[in-house]
Amino acid sequence: MHAQSLAPWEHDHAFGQDVTRPGERRTVIVVVLTAVTMVVEIMAGLAYGSMALLADGLHMASHTAALGIAVIAYVCARRFARDRRFTFGTGKINALGGFASAVLLAVFALLMAWESTRRLFQPLEIAFDQAILVAVLGLAVNLVSALILRGGHDHGQGLGHHHGHGQDHGHEHGHGRADARDRDHNLRSAYVHVLADALTSVLAIAALLAGKLAGLAWMDPTMGLVGAAVVTVWAVRLLRDSGSVLLDWRAPERVERRIRAALEAHDGDRLTDLHVWSVGPGVFAAELAVVAHRPHDPDHYKGLIPEDAGIVHATVEVHRCGP
Repeated sequence: MHAQSLAPWEHDHAFGQDVTRPGERRTVIVVVLTAVTMVVEIMAGLAYGSMALLADGLHMASHTAALGIAVIAYVCARRFARDRRFTFGTGKINALGGFASAVLLAVFALLMAWESTRRLFQPLEIAFDQAILVAVLGLAVNLVSALILRGGHDHGQGLGHHHGHGQDHGHEHGHGRADARDRDHNLRSAYVHVLADALTSVLAIAALLAGKLAGLAWMDPTMGLVGAAVVTVWAVRLLRDSGSVLLDWRAPERVERRIRAALEAHDGDRLTDLHVWSVGPGVFAAELAVVAHRPHDPDHYKGLIPEDAGIVHATVEVHRCGP
């Protein structure tokens, strides 16, 4: 059989990962903004001998590194999208970037808790005016960054066509769009980092004002512990969601329900096996087995899969029931 005759059944596995996502551009803008602020604060801290400015600049450096991971993940996913060593494309690089950033976020929360606890028992003298100025500057930068990233929460999409592999199985590369809950984990990790930084700035401003105006110096480390607890919750959620993609956790139940309802609504056909898992932001692969008294060819069942279920790759087995 000539290779040209197999063309209708062949397809790439890029699944749209070779296209620059809106989240990538927005994350790059935020990285540049954060890096510039970091340099300004470190230089000002060294020039004016302000430990508060220097500390916040180093803190910004940690977030620049974390956001840089998100950018690297985007670039790698795009660059290797058509590399056949990646069986189902490079969509999981997105989740890997989100997972790595979540680990850094958890470490950041642990350091916050450690330093806050230490300062509860060993209070340090605080330069309130400088510290408040730094916190306000950091809050402004993070609010702008959050607005930039918030507009970039895109849904995964794939463009393709239907094709089969003969009598017993087939593939389907379809068009799908996922719900917001299946959004870009990489973009989400960048967004959570910025929110965490903004939260620490808000808590710091409140604590510093309380210390300056009411003499409640203990509010500073206490707010640090509160911020660490909230950031830990965010980090755990992001670890759980991105980790489930890396471990091929089953797709959301609503996706499986839609597929099952669509295929079992015809001629008494039944699905005896159904596996759906994420291969990228909002896109899924599926393996299913159909048992029927009067079975159709795989193309028929592939055509029944709802396009908006986000299935970009499907393998179908067909079995005859009865004599």
